[in-house]
Amino acid sequence: MEFIYVLDILGTFAFAISGALVASDQKFDLFGVAIIAFVTAVGGGMLRDVLIDAHPINWIGDLNYLWTILVAVVVTFLFKSKILPLYKTHFLFDTVGISVFTLLGLQKGLLFDLHPIVALIMGMISAVFGGVLRDVLTNKIPLIFEKEIYASACLAGGITYLVLTYFPISEDVIFVISASVIISVRLIAVKFHLQLPRIKDDLFGK
Repeated sequence: MEFIYVLDILGTFAFAISGALVASDQKFDLFGVAIIAFVTAVGGGMLRDVLIDAHPINWIGDLNYLWTILVAVVVTFLFKSKILPLYKTHFLFDTVGISVFTLLGLQKGLLFDLHPIVALIMGMISAVFGGVLRDVLTNKIPLIFEKEIYASACLAGGITYLVLTYFPISEDVIFVISASVIISVRLIAVKFHLQLPRIKDDLFGK
């Protein structure tokens, strides 16, 4: 679990950077940037813990999350001009982050004896709702509702995890395979501009 914990911290750092960059582009002051970075990084996990009545809430029980967010804000403040050109690197960390958060959220839901479908939803909430809160607070349409296959990749990986638990495979291997599914679906979707279908105005002949 130490390796997964490291990935969790790296994902938190990447999401915090993402939130800080968006807030900075919106001309927020330093305090506003810190708040958006915090919401982006731990908002999904915090919402999950509130919904399943898990205590202590993720960042309250482990101050390393707060320190990670603080470092991310400072790094963004000092090196924003150098971070912006690293979009592909940040995108990769973000993708790894949602894969880890999805599976950790799913595992936590199962640990709380939730129905697998509900646990799967908790995993998706852990991964994507920090970004949703970030976009709402910065007056943007959340990315997952607009164009990119994001939550769908989380669901694909979560379903893979649930299916593989029925086979005699070690949990670490199941985790790696499921995370790889999430990463692969997201990378392929972005590379080939794949999108979920939209409801058109003239769907019923209007």
